[in-house]
Amino acid sequence: MNSKTSPAPMVDLGIADDDRKQIVEGLSRLLADSYTLYLKTHQYHWNVTGPMFQTLHTMFMTLYNEQWLAVDLIAERIRALGELAPGSYQQFASLTSITPASGTPNAKEMIRDLMEGQATVVRTARALFSVAEKANDQPTCDLLTQRMQTHEKYAWMLRSLLED
Repeated sequence: MNSKTSPAPMVDLGIADDDRKQIVEGLSRLLADSYTLYLKTHQYHWNVTGPMFQTLHTMFMTLYNEQWLAVDLIAERIRALGELAPGSYQQFASLTSITPASGTPNAKEMIRDLMEGQATVVRTARALFSVAEKANDQPTCDLLTQRMQTHEKYAWMLRSLLED
């Protein structure tokens, strides 16, 4: 058998195969949501206008830089669990819960849209947490906790910008 075409052997991580596959499916949805939110945030960073331009331009850059680092962590967790991470626009579009940006909304609509996107990522992570916890998958639980904490914080910051 040619070693270049044969799959690498699975490593027994102590997670049942069915649980591992369910966790990978959830992480793939989290990756798709995170990447879609990254793209939307970056688009808004480029195209925001109005009296809050400087504040939002800088804030959106902070958000998309954090999201860019997060997608790598999520994809690497999928790989550590022995599966391939989705990585194409087509795969992400079929997995994400976030509606991609269309057009160029005004600044207030951008804030509201990104706030909702942050909350969506939290819900996606939270839905997977109980599966990972039941499987005794502490590294995934830790990753999910970090993602929920970060996205809850950013949802709060964005929501604060919408208050009068």
